[in-house]
Amino acid sequence: MTAESPETAALREKVRALMPRAKEDLTELVAMRSVADPRQFPPEECAKTADFLVRAFTEAGLRDMRRVTTPDGTDAVVGHAPGPEGAPTVLLYCHYDVQPPLDDAAWRTPPFELSERDGRWYGRGSADCKGNIAMHLTALRALGGPEGKGFPVNIKFVAEGSEEQGTGGMEQLVPLQPDLFAADALLICDTGNFALGLPTATTSLRGLTNVVVTVSTLKGEMHSGMFGGPAPDALAALVRILDSLRDADGNTAIKGLPGDGSWDGVDYPVEQFRTDVGVLDGVSLVGTGSVADELWARPAVTVLGIDCPPVVGSSAAVQAKVRARVSLRVPPGIDSDDALRALTDHLTAMAPWGARVDVEPESAGQPFRARTDGPAYGALASALREAYGKEMVESGQGGSIPLCNVLADRFPEAEIALIGVEEPGCLIHAPNESVDPSEIEHMALAEALFLSGYAAAAR
Repeated sequence: MTAESPETAALREKVRALMPRAKEDLTELVAMRSVADPRQFPPEECAKTADFLVRAFTEAGLRDMRRVTTPDGTDAVVGHAPGPEGAPTVLLYCHYDVQPPLDDAAWRTPPFELSERDGRWYGRGSADCKGNIAMHLTALRALGGPEGKGFPVNIKFVAEGSEEQGTGGMEQLVPLQPDLFAADALLICDTGNFALGLPTATTSLRGLTNVVVTVSTLKGEMHSGMFGGPAPDALAALVRILDSLRDADGNTAIKGLPGDGSWDGVDYPVEQFRTDVGVLDGVSLVGTGSVADELWARPAVTVLGIDCPPVVGSSAAVQAKVRARVSLRVPPGIDSDDALRALTDHLTAMAPWGARVDVEPESAGQPFRARTDGPAYGALASALREAYGKEMVESGQGGSIPLCNVLADRFPEAEIALIGVEEPGCLIHAPNESVDPSEIEHMALAEALFLSGYAAAAR
């Protein structure tokens, strides 16, 4: 690696000096229980978080920071800052809502209290996505803010308030107020590095389609001692249907969906995956492709839940009606609407004994692949290399971010890059979520370097 320039060294020192402030930001943010589901948490918690963003990003140098109500009834936070004449425009995205804590007893420390342990910062949202908010604030402060020289590019800022609930408010807002989003480069900061300390751009997202399948066989439950055997058991029928979704090797096996895709980006070593996921000793992985193939280039079906009698409280009865929630992730190259039709046809066709099957579509999102040959990606690769001292790699992500497709369709010339502070050790969406503060520091530096480098590249 070449020696670090004086400009980069100075920016690195600014970011390092701002890290105590970043911890203060994250401490305040994690304490706000911003789960965007009024059935679980009061809406005032989300409102408090949105107001914090308005204040903090105004202080960091953005203008006209305000709340905007999206069509799903939640609030986005938006703002902007002008750059020099002729400079490109960069959109900075994040979301401020979080997943519910799930099992409070599984947390080693209170979920809505930032706690430090073994060098990591723990708390719900510490990584997803409030850690990315702290990253944005640190990068903007390092570049100058209201008291300094200003920003090298025009900046737009958008923070979503209901991303984790998947209600689609932000996607619906884009066509209604496109000026809030129009930019030359869009940094979607809701992903992270493939591994701790390895600078990564996520260039591929799987799409999804969720359905609820209901299986009915009888007019009502019948005593299993008196009628079990010839009486068609709805739960047994459902088990057979769900089992048919995978072949003997564990590959997703839905007629009409290709299952032989391959991934040409960063490799995902088997042992690393086993460790990241927590696979039990003696349990094998499923599927015949590489881990990266299975994660990012092939369809993947998951049974998310089953409605049937629980073990405790169950009775000696043949079940008449049961249902399951099934999720199908699809890679770029497969249309999610086609995948929905294939999944529906499969579930219906595989019903044994003439069981009645009803498939109700629940949610859907198209897969996404980023265009990586433009000046913004060149500047991003350079910025990440300077910040980490390592070359940027490209990875996929099994999750879906429908907003990316909406933005790509609306602004086809814009470059969309997915980055952030999340890495496998963060355990996002699970108990004991955490963030490594070094990722906030390095990614804040990379963002600041990108904004400066992209401005220079666009001149």
